[in-house]
Amino acid sequence: MSSRNMTVLIGIAFLVFIASNALYVINEKERGVLLRFGEVVNPDIQPGLHWKIPFVNNVRKFDGRVLTVDSQAERFFTQEKKALIVDSYAKFQVADTAKFYTATNGEEARAAGLLAQRINDGLRNQVAVRTVQEVVSGERDQLMEDITLELNKVAMSELGVRVVDVRVKKIDLPPDVSESVYRRMNAEREKEARELRSQGQELAEGIRAAADREVTVLTANAYKESEQIRGQGDAEATGIYAQAFNEDPEFYSFTRSLKAYQESFNGQGDVLLLKPDSEFFRYLKDPSGGQ
Repeated sequence: MSSRNMTVLIGIAFLVFIASNALYVINEKERGVLLRFGEVVNPDIQPGLHWKIPFVNNVRKFDGRVLTVDSQAERFFTQEKKALIVDSYAKFQVADTAKFYTATNGEEARAAGLLAQRINDGLRNQVAVRTVQEVVSGERDQLMEDITLELNKVAMSELGVRVVDVRVKKIDLPPDVSESVYRRMNAEREKEARELRSQGQELAEGIRAAADREVTVLTANAYKESEQIRGQGDAEATGIYAQAFNEDPEFYSFTRSLKAYQESFNGQGDVLLLKPDSEFFRYLKDPSGGQ
């Protein structure tokens, strides 16, 4: 290969090297700044193909999409000095690339860490002026709106990022407080259960007493009616016996003797000691009764 061809190849290689270091692309999802010896000369490079001076200019690219920073759950105190564990996250986007580069050296992880600290500071201030009820349910939406506005101002001025939204994922009581609340709630439920059982027992006793009283009244009424019927029956029987005695005294005496014989010899071991001429054997000796 001749020296001329060698020179041409070296020249082409040099041009390719210069072109590869001079040309760069910013896509639609990126934001970029152009630096000259570390100093920002173009704070907002638009998407497209651009060129720079090799070894003089440098380009830093950042993600231009909405990013998420997930802060760790922290303990905050409410207006009543009660502790709450609040877990939150925020959505942010690079707005001022020059300020973002200056504040974070273009490191998104560093920006997320600084933003997480600002979120915790803002939440601490917002929770401190509200009660537990307001933080948990009453003004939760308002709290997130206030912290978003406040954090956006701070983040724009200090970090060059726009805070899109701040959301509270979860609000819990500390473990020791949760255990205390559980014990108190359990005691209240047991007290309520005892009161309900006592009321139920009292009601059951009342129903049982009313039932016993009704049974006693029904039994007494039934006994009264049965005694009345028995009395009527005895009266009628006595009347019938009296009428039979008046009509035929001898027959009445005969039936009375038969009944006496039946009752006297009802059992197998019955024994009677009587004189042979006893009146008891009157109808056994003479069916006519001695007439």
